[in-house]
Amino acid sequence: MGEKVKLDRTDKELLQLMQDEFPLDRCPYAVLASRLGLTEEEAFARVRRLYSEGVIRNLRTILDTHKLGTCSSTLMAMKVPEEDMKRVVGIVNEYMSVTHNYRREHDYNLWFTVTTCGDKNLAKTVEEIKRRAGIPDSDVLDLPTTRVFKIDVRFNFINGDDGDAGSER
Repeated sequence: MGEKVKLDRTDKELLQLMQDEFPLDRCPYAVLASRLGLTEEEAFARVRRLYSEGVIRNLRTILDTHKLGTCSSTLMAMKVPEEDMKRVVGIVNEYMSVTHNYRREHDYNLWFTVTTCGDKNLAKTVEEIKRRAGIPDSDVLDLPTTRVFKIDVRFNFINGDDGDAGSER
């Protein structure tokens, strides 16, 4: 964990808007700026600063693949020898269809989620990852999604003005 980043009221309001109401617009930062009484350049400069300071780690769309009806996913767990972990993680991370990837203190020490949509085949993607990683089938768990649980974590940035990065709600 790095040092705490001091946020002013405008930073907090910008983060709240980006989290809750990011505009689907050709010029989203201009829309955010107008809501905050800033210029587009000022808003974008704040976003760049917050990104460089690690407050914003990623900006992405998260789709509800169940509602799309053309996607499938599975949770994978692998027993990866310690000396091979870096190489295997590198292979897994090459796949855009891997949405979560984390290490665990367990015999199955590498866990990741694979989601494919459209014409991509989940079984083929999983088999390709296993083949490239060189992990035998006996050391792999493939746990297909049978029930979806969605947890929506949101942060409340604008209640209080103590300068901290916000609190969960």
